[in-house]
Amino acid sequence: MLALSGLNLVYGRHLLRPVIGPEAFTTVSELGKIAHNFLAFPFTLGVLGLLALWVRDNIPNKLDWVWLKNGGGFIGDAHPQAGRFNGGQKAVFWITVLGGGAVAASGFLLMFPFFVLNIEGQQIGHMLHSVLSMLMIAAMLAHIYIGSLGMEGAFSAMGSGKVDYNWAREHHSMWVDDELKRAHESVRPEPATRPAGAD
Repeated sequence: MLALSGLNLVYGRHLLRPVIGPEAFTTVSELGKIAHNFLAFPFTLGVLGLLALWVRDNIPNKLDWVWLKNGGGFIGDAHPQAGRFNGGQKAVFWITVLGGGAVAASGFLLMFPFFVLNIEGQQIGHMLHSVLSMLMIAAMLAHIYIGSLGMEGAFSAMGSGKVDYNWAREHHSMWVDDELKRAHESVRPEPATRPAGAD
């Protein structure tokens, strides 16, 4: 909704107004502006929640660089090793957190005009907000494609929160190894923690 209402503010006069007429365009734009301003708050909370929940699992490491160099399995025959989140997922995480944070910050500066910025700052803020938002929209469209049509099994995984063992082994082999080790240890503890004489 933020993307659509924001795109309407930038391009609607040229693309939508000729199609629906000036009266309808005025109504759509007014409602879109209200929605855009109010939805900025839950969007920002969502970005902060995303950061709090998954930052620990999205710290880049050397393995991610290898994953990215190999195109994440889209290039060649084999999928590079990955943990719970692969290099591509970590990239989307940081694009969302940093890009979304910058979009939110610049948007709040525009929402409260002249509270912090002068007229020149408002103009720069508007350009920055627009450019960052367009980059975010492009990144999210690419992510939606890969998560739906671009990778077999990804859409059902997002919908259900579960993946097939073979899919997980192919795309996140190190995570599967960690989960299996943890499951094995919970059923059969390490020798130091087992009672003497236990199998």
